[in-house]
Amino acid sequence: MPQNTALIFGYNDYTFEIEKNIKSHYEFIHIFQLDAEKEPKDRGEYKIYSFDLSENWDDLSASVNIDTCVAFCLLEDMAENIFLTISLRETFKMLTIVALSKDKESTDKLMLAGATRILPTTQTTANIIVDMLEKPIITEVLHGILYEKSDLKIVQIKIDNDEFFNGKYPADIDWSRAHGIIVLSVFNDDMSSEFIYSSKEKHHIIKSGDVFVVVGYDEDIKNFKKMIGSKVD
Repeated sequence: MPQNTALIFGYNDYTFEIEKNIKSHYEFIHIFQLDAEKEPKDRGEYKIYSFDLSENWDDLSASVNIDTCVAFCLLEDMAENIFLTISLRETFKMLTIVALSKDKESTDKLMLAGATRILPTTQTTANIIVDMLEKPIITEVLHGILYEKSDLKIVQIKIDNDEFFNGKYPADIDWSRAHGIIVLSVFNDDMSSEFIYSSKEKHHIIKSGDVFVVVGYDEDIKNFKKMIGSKVD
């Protein structure tokens, strides 16, 4: 049965960036605000439903066909997000759950809690996503990850051997053709993140210590890590 309803749990800046990216793929989108959450600046175009973490989900089961739904757990408090994921998984065994994660520890806990897919915050930081959505290939890749149509992964890779790049800028490299990957953004020395086609990164020579946020297939990612002298998991 096709999944035509998105259930977005969380009412924050991530909510509206995700909504913009998925609205063309779902017939219905329902946004749920945790009672304790503050309202974001942008209220968007949807009616906002309230919920709390003690829900038994009877009202949800009565209002939507769970078999046609995908749930996005986007609570910024990771303990609450993990609890929400556990609660949804306990009630809806076959529900596809895409959960927001801030670090590896929360990723591991969310997977144990029953998340189907993980959304790292490095992927969903608002200023990066806005740029991503202007690149059709990035939108297609992100869509593939969310809807489980591929074995694509999003990882962070530290550059240990900048000699491999011979003084090049990130935007000068055809990453897909040369290495079978897509580089979304770069973390610099101060741990600020820039989309690789931003004006700042167009003038940033790749150097050791940079951290790339990369999309690709597992084998291509491993081969790329070997080439740049990065640790292969």
